[in-house]
Amino acid sequence: MQRNLLPLLMFMVVLSPLAIDIYLPSMPTMAAEYAVSDNQVQSTLMLFLFAMGLGQILIGPLADRFGRRPIALFGIVLYGLSSLLGAFAVQFEVLQLARVLQGLAACSTSIVVFSAVRDCYNNKQSMTMYSYLNGMICVIPALAPTLGGLLALQFGWRSTFIFMALYAILVLLIVGIKFPETRPMNTDSTGKLYRWGRYQPVITNGHFMFYALTCMTAMASIVCYVSYSPIWLIGKLGVSELTFSGLFGLNALVNIVACFTAPILVKRIGNRPGVIVALSFMVAAALLEVLMHVVGPQTGLGAAMAFMMPMMLLCIGFAILLGPATSMALAGFGERAGTATAVLGCIQMSGASLLAALIQLTDIPAPYAIALIMGGCCSVLLVIMSIKGLNHWHQEQHA
Repeated sequence: MQRNLLPLLMFMVVLSPLAIDIYLPSMPTMAAEYAVSDNQVQSTLMLFLFAMGLGQILIGPLADRFGRRPIALFGIVLYGLSSLLGAFAVQFEVLQLARVLQGLAACSTSIVVFSAVRDCYNNKQSMTMYSYLNGMICVIPALAPTLGGLLALQFGWRSTFIFMALYAILVLLIVGIKFPETRPMNTDSTGKLYRWGRYQPVITNGHFMFYALTCMTAMASIVCYVSYSPIWLIGKLGVSELTFSGLFGLNALVNIVACFTAPILVKRIGNRPGVIVALSFMVAAALLEVLMHVVGPQTGLGAAMAFMMPMMLLCIGFAILLGPATSMALAGFGERAGTATAVLGCIQMSGASLLAALIQLTDIPAPYAIALIMGGCCSVLLVIMSIKGLNHWHQEQHA
């Protein structure tokens, strides 16, 4: 086990959540500047996530063929360039293109990070590593919106994209000097890069697909929460950008604590029970969200807090779920970790963005929309896990 690998992976894993969270307080301002609707400005987030997911199908085999290090360096460079493109975009369509390129860049580094964990750690250690990496991902929502809000107030929203470009330069220097090649010698890198035979063993594995859809459900719930929050709190309820950042950061702090304590809980109760606990938290969050919207305050800061409080339960459930669910999904694919990680990322990110985009096409208010995606999908997964005839889908397996 490479004990010095975690700090390097943490530097890289920050790229994705930074691109998601740092510009959230600026979304209403961006909509006004470009003269586009709320749904259109939300599309910049959906396009990023969709590209991040779909791009992994293309880049995953490249990580198996050419190694983790070259793909990491490529992704970081593309991230920096696309951030600059977004910073200087005059037309809204150019900004959307920049977000697609950012998504492709972020998926490159994401594949490298999670493949490197699978390369260097056993199943038990991987669960802990995934949880700590997800904990680092959760730190960013606590800090990035406040940073982005302050940058936007002082220098305009475009400064948030310049900040992302500068961070990419820092990561490029660190990774270029310190990050080793981790691809195992037994990695399956022969034959054509893109062929059904490469993906078929992964996609047709019921156990993998169940936990991939579980990860997708958790991510779709978070995406709905993140994309609706600025529009609902700033646009609908009228709270300030900094108040929004404070409320968002408070929930993110809850997520941080949950992510760093989740490995302790999961070690004690096991992977599968951990998933059940997490899904139960998310169903409870959905029910509470509906209740608070019906009987809670309807305007001002009180309404904002009533909207955000149930999201704390969502954040706790999300933090508990991703570590064991990711570990179980990838457990049987040590010889093709890059491809399996790519398929998992595609289902998780692209599927989540599509679910969120579909619900955003409706006129359902934000609290009900989030509750519908979160509560409905998690309830279905819990029902499946209660059916003994489907044990081959959800019982834990080992490599």
